[in-house]
Amino acid sequence: MKIMLRLLLVLTLLLCAWRAQGADYGLDWNALLSAPDPAELMRLAEQYEQAQGVRRDYSRARQLYCAAARLDYLPAQIRLAWMYANGLGAPQDKELAGAWLQVAASKDNLQARKFLVLLGDLTGNRQPRCTYESRYDEYAIATIPSLHGEPGSFIMPDTSAAGPDRRQIEQWVRQLAPRYGLDSNLVLAIIATESNFNPGARSAKNARGLMQLIPQTAARFGVRDVSNPVQNLHGGMAYLRWLLDRFDGDLGLALAGYNAGEGAVDEYTGIPPYPETRNYVRKVISRYGRPTAPVVERLVPPPVNYPVNLNQ
Repeated sequence: MKIMLRLLLVLTLLLCAWRAQGADYGLDWNALLSAPDPAELMRLAEQYEQAQGVRRDYSRARQLYCAAARLDYLPAQIRLAWMYANGLGAPQDKELAGAWLQVAASKDNLQARKFLVLLGDLTGNRQPRCTYESRYDEYAIATIPSLHGEPGSFIMPDTSAAGPDRRQIEQWVRQLAPRYGLDSNLVLAIIATESNFNPGARSAKNARGLMQLIPQTAARFGVRDVSNPVQNLHGGMAYLRWLLDRFDGDLGLALAGYNAGEGAVDEYTGIPPYPETRNYVRKVISRYGRPTAPVVERLVPPPVNYPVNLNQ
């Protein structure tokens, strides 16, 4: 009898796991993220955030909250701000959290106003946006604008088995870099140094792809498939932008952090005395041709499927 009960328990657990997996992978993400019902998007986001019938996935929850927030759904805007403020599903960004709270507070929402007081004056001139728009993966609805710049014209990256050639990589970089406030020539200098434009490059330390992302960095910046060259570019640029902001625009320190980690730069209060890191910084700056990174106005990708103007 005990054996039968144990067997029944095991079968029940397996069935629950199977159902959860089915719920996780059976979703039509393109349909969900373009759904007209923000309440439904909010419900699904809560399921992923709280692991209700699916595996917990903060990144997917954030995407769904973003979709509902872009539809001017107040509860999603507040929850999205909470996720950015606490670094759930994306690197912590209190200024972006504050930008979304400003939208909610403009509707006389008391909860948003209290939250803003807790955050302090961190909003600056940031505009509310969804950070998943700044990368491409199988769940994102945003795509890469055409080089020709026609309104509503988009291209989808060719990530076939053959892999992109250098011309295609350079085209992607010139399209994507302004979204991160980066000079495309700086990004290209880093790629040349990191991988020599080989999307399949892999180091002894398991750094992979065009911008040689290690698994921890890829996870920090929302890269699901590090072997996807476009996702790899997004992750590397997001990290570089973060480093430049962290080190007040100091290119040498940012590059040292990219190579050795920001912790090493903090430990030595400057470029670490590692020969590899110092050679790396020299190589990138030599290829780039200038010792400082210019200020580049960040370009936010246009809304896709969401006509709501949150700035009104």
